Amino acid sequence: MSDQHLLDTKGPGQFVHTDPWRVLRIQSEFVEGFGALADIGKAVSVFGSARTKPGSVYYEMGVDVGRKLAEAGVAVITGGGPGSMEAANRGTVEGNGVSVGLGIELPFEQGLNQWVDLGINFRYFFARKTMFVKYAQGFIVLPGGLGTLDELFEAMVLVQTRKVTSFPIVLLGVDFWGPMIDWIKGTLVAEGMVSEKDLDLIQVVDDPAEAVERVLRAGPVPPLNGEQRPE
Repeated sequence: MSDQHLLDTKGPGQFVHTDPWRVLRIQSEFVEGFGALADIGKAVSVFGSARTKPGSVYYEMGVDVGRKLAEAGVAVITGGGPGSMEAANRGTVEGNGVSVGLGIELPFEQGLNQWVDLGINFRYFFARKTMFVKYAQGFIVLPGGLGTLDELFEAMVLVQTRKVTSFPIVLLGVDFWGPMIDWIKGTLVAEGMVSEKDLDLIQVVDDPAEAVERVLRAGPVPPLNGEQRPE
């Protein structure tokens, strides 16, 4: 895989012969993504597990979220895979919305799901993750595993550090996410690793309609220290 080849160390001086060419490939992925997504309009990125089974509660939540976003005139961006990603794309199509899938080359996934209208496949995770944030006005996060957590916490860091200034993050599934929130409060906040106000970066709800309503009504994040954000 391209990420693996990029991050592996082959030996002294090896990068001189290989990595400069990878820079051009990485550049091409950014250019392709920017060009394909530039005109999608208002959009929300929806994340969740690829292992979610069709017909399950989480899958139906994903379908409902996609449909409600589409009915509100908002495009839906997912990772393009199966499970919760497929569910959100499916709901978007059923709601006559713009269904976007940003796939990633992995040995254990089957490519883009059948409900993707506009699909792009990426070799590099970091190029793909840029598109999730750049072209979305917020995240709705369904229950998921390591990939979902990676996307969630990266989004939280971007908002916390004001790299993005208007980016609501709504978690769907109180029972699933509640223990994580309790751990953040009881360990990270208690140990001084994060501020209590950092928990304001996320909202946790059980109702797909409420998740959509919250992500669409959110306003800009206040500037750091009450000051104007520099250009």
